Amino acid sequence: MNRIFTRKHLFLTLAALPFMGVVAAFGIAPGTHTENVTRETVVENVELSQIQATDSGAFDFWREERIGRGDTLQSLLTRLGVDSGEARKVLAAAHESKSLGRLIPGRSVLARVTSGGQLMLFRYLVSDDKLVTLTRNGGEFKVGELPVALEARQIMRSGEIESSLFGATDAADVPDRIASEMAEALSGDIDFHKDLRRGDHFSLVYEAFYLDGQLVKTGRLLAAEFVNQGKPYQALYFKDAQGREGYFTPDGQSLKRAFLKSPMPFSRISSGFSGARFHPVLQTWRAHKGIDYAAPTGAPVRAVADAKVEFAGRQGGYGNLIVLKHQGAYSTAYGHLSRFGKGIKHGAHIAQGQVIGYVGSTGLATGPHLHYEFRINNVQKNPLALKLPTSYPLDARAKAQFASKAQPLAANLELLRHTNLASLD
Repeated sequence: MNRIFTRKHLFLTLAALPFMGVVAAFGIAPGTHTENVTRETVVENVELSQIQATDSGAFDFWREERIGRGDTLQSLLTRLGVDSGEARKVLAAAHESKSLGRLIPGRSVLARVTSGGQLMLFRYLVSDDKLVTLTRNGGEFKVGELPVALEARQIMRSGEIESSLFGATDAADVPDRIASEMAEALSGDIDFHKDLRRGDHFSLVYEAFYLDGQLVKTGRLLAAEFVNQGKPYQALYFKDAQGREGYFTPDGQSLKRAFLKSPMPFSRISSGFSGARFHPVLQTWRAHKGIDYAAPTGAPVRAVADAKVEFAGRQGGYGNLIVLKHQGAYSTAYGHLSRFGKGIKHGAHIAQGQVIGYVGSTGLATGPHLHYEFRINNVQKNPLALKLPTSYPLDARAKAQFASKAQPLAANLELLRHTNLASLD
């Protein structure tokens, strides 16, 4: 599996180039079988006397430091090895910079510092699109803020389910957000709560953005294939000329279903729809006209379809309850919530997938979970047993545009399906 190098690795590699003399780059053609390639390790001794050992203080090196909680520019300069006299000049120049005055924990700074403690260059990526620099200008320093253009790459990953979706995507070095987008896009065809089987496998193509060879952020999922119990399902991203976007099958059918299969991705069903269930609080047998999803308090709950809020408040054993009115005879209910989402009130318009509340244990509940009901003409039905309405295909003009953009994405999925490499960058 390919791994992303940190900036520290990158600059240590670059610093070593003068001693290497020649650098070779190798590529592996798609379809090449690598398991039978002979590997040989060559170790060569180098006498220290062959390397110039004197240090006049003029050699400079790239150094990296991660910003910790409570760090200041002064503490970073000390760890970077900047001389105290130099540091005073740097701090004086940085006095007017708000970004350098409020460093963000978790981000990193890069600096070129001489062996004598002189600062030559300082770089701090404040956000994905803004870089703050400190550059030497004679004996003084100048602060600069400039936009940065990130390098976009398409990343390809594949993996196989052993125990769980997130376990498999972690093993394939896939960010959780991309895994969630795949599950969301294919949720109309696959119930990721109960349909997964050992041996199911996936292929993904997604955007990633780099600066100086370092991963800065991931973009959107571009294409996905999930083979569930031997049957393949594909999702291809498309944005039309009017700016409408979504995921589609290779023949142009929209994957945005009128209703999502679940209000909570990746949550275990703790109690199903039943005509008779022993109620853990009331200690009696009664019908359970909904689906219970076990999840920690505060886990987000999403609307399964576009809707209008019919009710949001406290109601008996449901505790904090939201009822959404959808198209036609359909409505859904979400009970035992700890709190409501922002703007959730009677009459509010809600988009599919919008967070409407958070898991809790209000009302008659022994622990935190979501009680979810799907209603037709106000009668509870088992949503896992219903054939729900689907969306419509692209029109003729958009379908032609889709075909030209979808072809290379589908080709990449085909490549992943027939390659023995875990990832391609």
